[in-house]
Amino acid sequence: MDEMLPSAGEPDCRTMPEPDAPYRESPYWELDTAGARMLINAGSSDGELHPANWVAEVLGGSRVVDLNEWAERLVGGFAGRNEMLGRPISDFWPPESQPDLAELIATVAANRTPDVTRTREISSLLLQNPVLTVWRSQESGADRVFVAVKGVVNDRRSYWSLRASEERYRKLIHHMPNPLLRVDARMMGRVFARLRADGVLDIESYLDAHPELIATAEQSVRITEANPAAARLFGAGSPTDLIGPVECLFKASPETARRVVIAHFDGRRSHAEVMKLRTFDGRLLDVRIAVTFPTPPEQLDVTVVGLEDLTDRLRTEAQLRQLQADFTRAARISTLGELATSIAHEVNQPLAAIFTNAETSLRWLSRDEPNLAKVVQLTSRIVASARHANEIVHRIRAMTAKHAPERLPLDLNEVVDEGLLFLRHDIDARSIRLSTRLGLGLPRVIGDRVQLQQVVVNLLVNGVQAIGQAKDGRVELSTGLGAGGEVVFVIRDNGPGIPEDDLDRIFEGFFTTKEEGMGLGLAICQSIMTAHGGGIAASNRPEGGACFRLWLPAEPDPS
Repeated sequence: MDEMLPSAGEPDCRTMPEPDAPYRESPYWELDTAGARMLINAGSSDGELHPANWVAEVLGGSRVVDLNEWAERLVGGFAGRNEMLGRPISDFWPPESQPDLAELIATVAANRTPDVTRTREISSLLLQNPVLTVWRSQESGADRVFVAVKGVVNDRRSYWSLRASEERYRKLIHHMPNPLLRVDARMMGRVFARLRADGVLDIESYLDAHPELIATAEQSVRITEANPAAARLFGAGSPTDLIGPVECLFKASPETARRVVIAHFDGRRSHAEVMKLRTFDGRLLDVRIAVTFPTPPEQLDVTVVGLEDLTDRLRTEAQLRQLQADFTRAARISTLGELATSIAHEVNQPLAAIFTNAETSLRWLSRDEPNLAKVVQLTSRIVASARHANEIVHRIRAMTAKHAPERLPLDLNEVVDEGLLFLRHDIDARSIRLSTRLGLGLPRVIGDRVQLQQVVVNLLVNGVQAIGQAKDGRVELSTGLGAGGEVVFVIRDNGPGIPEDDLDRIFEGFFTTKEEGMGLGLAICQSIMTAHGGGIAASNRPEGGACFRLWLPAEPDPS
C-alpha cells in the first residue's frame, strides 16, 4: 500500500526558519552553494541554454550542510550521515532529476528576494508524483538554500539500492532475445482520471465521438527504452532511434492503438493481439504485441511492450494450409475416380429418364390429335430429370473444384444424404443393406459443405471396401445429439474390423493396411474435423466390424 513519508520528528536542520515547517515531514537538505556562486552570479538559469557540464558544476559546488533522517534514507545508500555531510549533493542525487535540482538551486540562489521559493514536479524511482521544492529565507544567508521532496512512497528501499535493481532490470531487457519496449504512459493515466471525473465510463463510445484522443495518446505516450532486438525488428540503427512517441508502433495498425487505449482505460493488466507493423525501412511485418500495464503501487511510468515477429511463421502456416487444401482436393479427385462407375450410373439415371420421356412426348405429339395434357406431363418429368442431372454434376464439380473453404450453417443430415449420392449405386450393386437413422430437429453445424461431404464419402468408401464381396453386408448410418450438445455422425459396418494394433495409427498420414492405398483418407478426415472444431474416433464393435464416430460443435444460439 502506498504511504506518505512519515514525520522524522524534530528537523536536523537547526537553521531552518519557522515558515519552512511544512517541509519538516519530508526529506530535506540544507546546502551551501558558495562553490557554485560564480555560475549562479553569471545569471539566472530560467530559459537559458547551459553548457554540457553546467548541471554537474552547479551540483558539485553545492555541498550538504545538514539533512534529516528521511533524506539520508532516501538517497544515502551505504553512506551514513557523517559521510554525506560536506560532500556535493551531486554524489547522492538521482541523475534523472539532477537538471531540475540544478536549475531550481541556481534560480533561488540568484534571487535576492527574501523568502524566495521555487517548486517543480520531477521524475523519481521511489516516489509517486514527487514535487521538488527549493527555497531560501532571509535568515539563512545568501549561500544557503533548502531542498525538500514531497511525494508518496512507492518503495521502501533507498534510491541507490533501487537503482542497482533497476540496472539489473535494464541489463536483463538489453540481453533478452525478444524485442521489448519500455513505455511511459503516465500522461494517458492523467487523461483517463479526468475523463472518469467527468463521468465517462464507456471509453469505446467516447472514442467514437472523440477519435482525436487516439492521436493524442500516440503522441503523449513515449517509448523511453528499447533493447537491441527491438531495434533489429524495426530496422533501426540503434535502440535510441526508437525513443519517442509510440505512433511509430501503430502506423500500419491504427485499430490496435484504439484497442490498447481501451484496455488501459478499463484497467486490464495486459492486452495482446496480432497486428501489422511498418518498419523504418518500409517492410510490413506480422507481429504479436503484448502490452503489460502497471498498477499501483508499481512504477506507473513503466508499461512494457513485448513484440514477436510472426511473419515467417504465418507465411509458413499459410503455405501449409495451401498444401493441406491441395492434398484434400487430390484425395477427393482420387476418391471420385474410384467411384466413377457409381457416379456414371447416378448421372445416367436422369439422362435415361430424359431420353425416354422425350421420345414418348414426340410420339404423343405425332398423333393426329396430339394429347397436349400428356405432353405437358412428360415435359415436366424431363425438366425434373434435367434438374436432377444438373444437381449431380454440380455436386461432382464442387467435390473436384479448387476453392477456399466456406464456413456456413449446415444441416448435417443433408450433408450425409449428399455424400450417399456418390456411393448408392456401389452399395446396391454389392447387395449391401444400408440402414439410415437420421435424428430429427438437430441443431445446425458451422462448416464447409464440400469438406464434410468428403469425410462422409471417405468413411462410406472404407465401410464398403471393408465388407468387400461378403454376403449379408450391412452399413448403418446415424446422426444425433451428443452428451455435450455436439452433433454426432456414426457409421458402422459388419466387416472384419480394425486390427487392434492399428487402432492408434489409422489416422496417421501414409499409414494404410490396403495394398494399393496411400494412407491419406483417414488422415485428411481427421484434419478436416479438427479444423472444424470437432473430432473423429474409431473403434471395433463387439459383434464384429468397425465403428467411426465423428462430432461437430452445434451452431451457437444467436440469442
